[in-house]
Amino acid sequence: MWTSGRMSNAKNLFGLGVSLYFWGLMDLTTTVLSGSARPLTEGQEDNLSDKLHQRMKRSWVWNQFFVLEEYTGTDPLYVGKLHSDMDRGDGSIKYILSGEGAGVVFTIDDTTGDIHAIQRLDREERSQYTLRAQALDRRTGRPMEPESEFIIKIQDINDNEPKFLDGPYVASVPEMSPVGTSVIQVTATDADDPTYGNSARVVYSILQGQPYFSVDSRTGLIRTALMNMDREAKEYYEVIIQAKDMGGQLGGLAGTTTVNITLSDVNDNPPRFPQKHYQMSVLESAPVSSTVGRVVAKDLDEGINAEMKYSLVDGDGLDVFDINTDPNYQVGIITVRKPLSFESKKSYTLKVEGANPHLEMRFLNLGPFRDTTTVHISVEDVDEPPVFEPSIYFVEVPEDVEIGTTIQIISAKDPDVTNNSIRYSIDRSSDPGRFFYVDITSGALMTARPLDREDISWHNITVLAMELNNPSQVGSVSVTVKVLDVNDNAPEFARFYEAFVCENAKAGQLIQTVSAIDRDDPQEGQHFYYSLAPEAANNPNFTLRDNQDNTAWILTRRSGFRQHEQNTFYLPILISDNGRPVLSSTGTLTVHVCSCDEEGMVMSCNAEAYVLPVSLSRGALIAILACIFVLLVLVLLILSMRRQRKQPYIIDEEENIHENIVRYDDEGGGEEDTEAFDIAAMWNPREAQLVVKNRQDMLPEIESLSRYVPQACVMDNNVHNYVLAKLYEADMDLWAPPFDSLQTYMFEGNGSVAESLSSLQSVTTDSDQSYDYLTDWGPRFKKLAEMYGATDSSGALW
Repeated sequence: MWTSGRMSNAKNLFGLGVSLYFWGLMDLTTTVLSGSARPLTEGQEDNLSDKLHQRMKRSWVWNQFFVLEEYTGTDPLYVGKLHSDMDRGDGSIKYILSGEGAGVVFTIDDTTGDIHAIQRLDREERSQYTLRAQALDRRTGRPMEPESEFIIKIQDINDNEPKFLDGPYVASVPEMSPVGTSVIQVTATDADDPTYGNSARVVYSILQGQPYFSVDSRTGLIRTALMNMDREAKEYYEVIIQAKDMGGQLGGLAGTTTVNITLSDVNDNPPRFPQKHYQMSVLESAPVSSTVGRVVAKDLDEGINAEMKYSLVDGDGLDVFDINTDPNYQVGIITVRKPLSFESKKSYTLKVEGANPHLEMRFLNLGPFRDTTTVHISVEDVDEPPVFEPSIYFVEVPEDVEIGTTIQIISAKDPDVTNNSIRYSIDRSSDPGRFFYVDITSGALMTARPLDREDISWHNITVLAMELNNPSQVGSVSVTVKVLDVNDNAPEFARFYEAFVCENAKAGQLIQTVSAIDRDDPQEGQHFYYSLAPEAANNPNFTLRDNQDNTAWILTRRSGFRQHEQNTFYLPILISDNGRPVLSSTGTLTVHVCSCDEEGMVMSCNAEAYVLPVSLSRGALIAILACIFVLLVLVLLILSMRRQRKQPYIIDEEENIHENIVRYDDEGGGEEDTEAFDIAAMWNPREAQLVVKNRQDMLPEIESLSRYVPQACVMDNNVHNYVLAKLYEADMDLWAPPFDSLQTYMFEGNGSVAESLSSLQSVTTDSDQSYDYLTDWGPRFKKLAEMYGATDSSGALW
């Protein structure tokens, strides 16, 4: 057998400065002598085996080797020695080392068995190595001993300082926290062996951050050390914590970390308005919900603790103004709640309160957490548009109302102190048909065209009111006109009726059911009465039965109808309504006589076989009709060409009717001429409604005429209605000139050399008038001078 040993070149586990020699533990069959393991003799083995129930002997068992880490010497570090009892020191035994780190970290002297470490060892990288040793015959290479394993353990030294693996740290703690409030726990890690000495025993201490914070030396828990720490005074703290091994003793290694601590906010500061009085102004025309101004209460806190709630607590404008809180900027926004009027009230006073909605009970003694301020609001006057009273109009008018009838008086006034005069007009976009007209000064709404409920039953027009001194100020009001129905439409057939009667029809047979419609809408509902027209009251062929449900039956009065005798009958039917007055119309029912089968099915209604000559075929009839059609087309073409030759009323730059000179050879009869125009028609406005002609070249501009009427002019109601009727007649006249123009000449030009041409200053007789001055007016008046100014030799005018 063979042994192993280790000679340490460093301090052992007990700190002794001597080298120890470790022996391998041998089997019970081995004795340990003088530091070497020798095998028992054969007799001793037998003796011992009998005592031990003849146990089998085992190979040798290795002990552990220990070597210090971080060796800094220049020579290889001696680890231990392997030795076999078969080694007689003659070099015949060769030692071989294999396993972890063999040949790289550890080497063995193959002759002496000495093991050395050739690299620097670090326990923190690897704490032990497992190797295998074997003794071989150097000459034959035969193993002299069985291969066996042994362990080399790396002995720790204090070569690693504590490290804060999670640093630097960030923490927060509420301001005004009590002393001893936990903030954060820091942890340092030491890579040295915690089972060996104090190399990994860490102690914490605070290097920076006193007297505000402290740290537990054993756990690393940081706590507050000073009471009443105020965030508003100092918010951020940088604390440096040290961790030292060796229990904090001198010579231990240390590591540090930084802890950034922030004081979080609490609601410990009440809000305060920076000023106790605010002065604001708002236009009286400001719309509802518009902003008047802003107030703000300062709060040194932040976040939810600085949130503000504003409210109006007192003042004479609580129902006129409102205040809202802006959640982003924590300001109070004063807005208009109701319309303002400078004429009614010129100023308001409000008392505004700002308060924290989120309070902390332990800081209520620092309150109250609310503050108030006073706001004075001045209302500024603006030029407002006219205001209508009431704000909406509803008018009912019958559809047969006469043109020019006043249906409603529209009233508006200037709300300003100046109370300017008002002028009325109609927004023509709301009345494109120009059915109505409003008096420019009185606001009287009148009809300008006939109304027809069946065409337009509702009119929604907008009446405008404009200040006379400031045309930009315009108010408007909606006027709803409901056209009431009158019985002005006679009933008529719902469609064109055409019936068929068989030649074999019997008397009293139903051939058609007719119904009627009426465009009117009476309140009591529609009811029609049917009868044969007077000229057909004694019709021998057909009769009528009124069903009293707005329908009527047409029945045959006789039998024996024949196509060759008469193939078509026209039956006039009188239809009357129940309106006031009663209106009626006559509709014609066309009845064809047809050939039918025994079941009454129509076979043929054509009487051609009985009417046409035998020699006239169907093709010849078609040819005749085609010729007639061609002749009609030619006639229409000739008429169209003649119409195109007529000169139309076209107004262009070359032919303007305002520049035409019309010569009249006849003189008027003057005041004694009573046949040219009947002045009595001026007092009969209904006369204008007798003949209504549709004019399509332009629409009437009623409003434009009223603009030039002087304010002081008062027109009689009858004359006014007549003018409107005449204007409507002129607008509807197809043959009237295309334009109406009203030209007013109020001034005479001063730039003409002829000066005034007025006849007011002329002499009463031609004999007293002298035209000699015409010769002084230049070449343009030469012809006039020759006609009126020149005289002959006798002095007579020629």
